[in-house]
Amino acid sequence: MNAPLPLPDAARLIRACEATWPPAATSNVGAWTIRAGNGGGKRVSAATENWPTTEADLPAAEAAQRALGQDPLFMIRAGEEHLDDMLAAHGYAKVDPVNIYAIETAELAAHAAPLTSGIPVWPPLAIQRDIWAGGGIGPARLRVMERAPFPKTALIGRTEDKPAGTAFVGIHDGIAMLHALEVAPHMRRKGTGRNLLIRAAQWARGEGAEFFALIVTRGNHAANPLYAALGMGLVGHYHYRIKPKAAESDPT
Repeated sequence: MNAPLPLPDAARLIRACEATWPPAATSNVGAWTIRAGNGGGKRVSAATENWPTTEADLPAAEAAQRALGQDPLFMIRAGEEHLDDMLAAHGYAKVDPVNIYAIETAELAAHAAPLTSGIPVWPPLAIQRDIWAGGGIGPARLRVMERAPFPKTALIGRTEDKPAGTAFVGIHDGIAMLHALEVAPHMRRKGTGRNLLIRAAQWARGEGAEFFALIVTRGNHAANPLYAALGMGLVGHYHYRIKPKAAESDPT
């Protein structure tokens, strides 16, 4: 029996996440990477620091984001406590802390799931777009999927012989990243999410991905136990800082 592969670290998984769920544009402004999200959510809109920043660097990031029509927003990764403290001192609220999970693709793909419980298809079908829309994943996030490079797929899930859920998966650097998993409300607690994960891993295994990963808010009390039960390892965390007037919850 082969020894388990060491899981990718959080930094590598975050890079794979951005590659498979890309912003509309990026630019370097001083010490910052600035992302144009075009309404696609926090993950494609947040600024990140390229090296340790100081008080003198903050106005440049704020101005660059406002020039894009975006409220200033920052992602705080492991080891960036100095940035976290600086933003807190400037009135930025901590929002949407997330967990980063990963597993060997072959391990997740070894679970059994009916073939019809997650059918790869690209471009997404109208019923998938409807299911996503029901969960707040609208046209701006669909455009994120469209601009993501191949290999990628969407999966349409069926439960009790009815359309039940959908998800998007892209591959970068040997890592398959799952995004936008959504189960129709009337089909929840029927195994739809679990089956979609397994079928997504089976597709990714066929594409040669060594690892399967995803990012989920810590407050998602249905999803986190599912990922742990399937053997996915908790690899890391990050969170955002945003001014309170724009700090409403966002499912990214």
